Order: sequence, then C-alpha cells, then structure tokens
Amino acid sequence: MPPTIATALHTALTRLTHAGSAADDARLDAEVLLAHVLGQARSHLRAWPERTLTAAQAAHYEDLVTRRAAGEPVAYLCGRREFWSLELEVTPATLIPRPETELLVELALARIPVAAALAVADLGTGTGAIALAIARERPRCRVTATDRASAALDVARRNAARLGITAVDFRHGAWYAPLPDPAAGRYDLILSNPPYVRAGDPHLAQGDLRFEPPDALTAGADGLDALRVLVAGAPAYLHSGGWLLVEHGYDQAEAVTALFRTAGFTDIETFHDLGGQPRVTLGRRP
Repeated sequence: MPPTIATALHTALTRLTHAGSAADDARLDAEVLLAHVLGQARSHLRAWPERTLTAAQAAHYEDLVTRRAAGEPVAYLCGRREFWSLELEVTPATLIPRPETELLVELALARIPVAAALAVADLGTGTGAIALAIARERPRCRVTATDRASAALDVARRNAARLGITAVDFRHGAWYAPLPDPAAGRYDLILSNPPYVRAGDPHLAQGDLRFEPPDALTAGADGLDALRVLVAGAPAYLHSGGWLLVEHGYDQAEAVTALFRTAGFTDIETFHDLGGQPRVTLGRRP
C-alpha cells in the first residue's frame, strides 16, 4: 500500500540522513522533493500529513530520494530553482543559480537608474538568471546575454518565454565574440558570473559541483582565465563611464583587482556576500 505523506517524509528523512545529510538539510530536501512530486506547496505537506500517495507518486518520490541520497542536486531533480524571485528552469547543461550571485544583480541595479534605457550585457548567461533579473527590474534597458553553450542558451530562452520577459537578446558565442563590433555600439554596463574555480580544486569532487557542467565551473590552473578575458576585453565595449562587474572566488579579489587596474579601470571596489566573503569586484571605464 502506498505511504501517507507523513510516512513518506519520515522514510526519506531517514535515508537522506544516513546518506550523510545534516538533519535540517535532509528534512528540507525531503519536503521540497515531495512537494514537487505532488505539485503542491510545502505547506500542503504539513496541512495534510495523512493524505495517501498514489502508487505512481510513491515510486517517483522514491526514485528522487534515491538520486538525492547519491548526491544529485535538488534543483536538477525538480528542474527548477528560484533566483531573484524568478522561478527558473535548470538542467545539467547549466549551473545552478546561487544566492550569492544576487549580489551581482543588486550592484548592477544600483548603477542603473530606474527609468534609464541603458545597454547592458550579461556574458556567460547560463540559465539567463542575471539577464532576466536585470530585464525584470529595469524594463527599459536593452539587455544582451551571451553563452558559448547552445544547450544553456536554449534553457535561458525558455526561461525568458515562460516569464514573459522579451527585452533580452540571447546570442550564441563565448564572452564578447557574439556582441556587435564595438564601433557599432557600446554598452553602459557589462556583468558576468564566469567560471572561476581552479582546475583540480578538490571541491569539484564534492556536493552539487560533481553534477554541474565542468566548463561552466573551471577556468585554468588559477581559476582566472575567463576573468582575464572579461576584464581585458571590457574597455573596448564600454562607454566612457560604463561599469564592469564580475563575480569571483572568495580568495581572488586581490588578483581580480589587479586585472582591473591593468585594464585602466577606476573606482575599483570589491563587495562581500552575505557569508562575508569577497564576491564581486567592479570598476568604471574612464
């Protein structure tokens, strides 16, 4: 006989805890996965603990819990992740949007007046999270989003269509390559959350990172390869007074600041995420 919601959650919690998850994390994962299977909010689980699952629901839930116990990210299992109050589709072709990247959006919005119609570029867009958040908050802006992975761009385009956000121009190619010739039109603001993990970093073999696309995570022996390209190339594409903002690793702020200085940026500053780690560096083109 299929289990009740309460029984299913208890069994899942036990399995996930035994697999190594902390109790609070295991409970959250168990609830999120069951709510996904039932097509309900998590509050439904608490309101109707005696409800019996169908056989199909029970089998689906058992499969998801098994995969989660093996380490597969909840976002991939559910195919969704929230970012900046936008529900985004995610797939193994994309990185999973993370809360610390919202700092990049906050800092960009602080430099875009509410009524401004500026030209903005999001390089390496992945799910489209950053570009779509900017376009939602600043609808008069012209946002261009690039990615070298066509599968990731397909996800970003689907997210834009489902959210009804039409002011983003998605372009296939690496970093600046898909953008118009600088002489034909420059940007007021460029931002990016590029790969910045060192090749061989032990964290790549842990947690969610094991399942995410390696090319979207790693950038050379020191993790700075993509950041070098982004910072060095930005002045040619920015208006005078335009801003470049990049996310980076917690221990890369000094190196990234040096890249900004070498490229001639002024007003360089590094900002910390909610965990207190240096996470975003920005600068202005003179």
